[in-house]
Amino acid sequence: MQIVNNYNKDVFNGDIGWISKIDPEEREVVIEFDGRLVPYDYSDLDEVVLAYAVSVHKSRERVPVVILPVVTQHYIASSRNLIYTRNTRAKKLVIMIGTKKALAIAIRNNKPQRRYTLLSERLAAS
Repeated sequence: MQIVNNYNKDVFNGDIGWISKIDPEEREVVIEFDGRLVPYDYSDLDEVVLAYAVSVHKSRERVPVVILPVVTQHYIASSRNLIYTRNTRAKKLVIMIGTKKALAIAIRNNKPQRRYTLLSERLAAS
């Protein structure tokens, strides 16, 4: 998974690829992103990490399977829009693990949470 934006390679934070080739003589790794082969010099490999499992918020693309914990312990982070987002990231299968009560709480929670990012102040200052 790419962890920083690289405009030269047209690969961005959260993009997931597969290692296609490793060439020790050329000191190069080729990663396939959506059918595109992207070469990385060994010195650029700090831009990618192994992604055996990633959060749906880190992944910018749809993935084959989403395993979604639905528990009352995380009720603050449970809301209808988050359940929707997590479910729509799966291409083939969603597995929900938890309780019906926790799912019901999340579905009933349709209130947007206030975010304190100071974004408008930062934009005004630039």
